[in-house]
Amino acid sequence: MRKTLAIALCALFLGASFTSCREEKKTEKEELIDEMKAEGADIKVKKDGDETKIKMETEDKEVKIKEDDGETKIKVDTDN
Repeated sequence: MRKTLAIALCALFLGASFTSCREEKKTEKEELIDEMKAEGADIKVKKDGDETKIKMETEDKEVKIKEDDGETKIKVDTDN
């Protein structure tokens, strides 16, 4: 009985340690913001009540993100 309890406790602690260290997935919005920051984009954030607009521009790319009432709209324009 003690062996079973000890094994169960070890499994519980090991399982908790593995799940707490896993990397969380980023949303498309977060990935775009990180990518544009890395490219040195000009970033403008405008908040109006519950609505948030983020505009990011580089020489080759323009990204607009609009969040309103939990909805996220993403528009990406690339200059060729």
